[in-house]
Amino acid sequence: MDELPWTRPSSCANANNCPEVAVAGDAVFVRSSLRPDAIAQLTPDEWRDLVSAIRAGEFDA
Repeated sequence: MDELPWTRPSSCANANNCPEVAVAGDAVFVRSSLRPDAIAQLTPDEWRDLVSAIRAGEFDA
């Protein structure tokens, strides 16, 4: 896989355990900074659904 343009939330700028996202073409890639080799690939629709669910608190304990 080519080098992806990874970004992370500004609140995680100096932290070690952060989500990282890269958008390339018609795919959105997601990984943890703790496990940079474990990359999930999502479609833009899947990414929007995931972000919407997070914002709605669907994963809150």
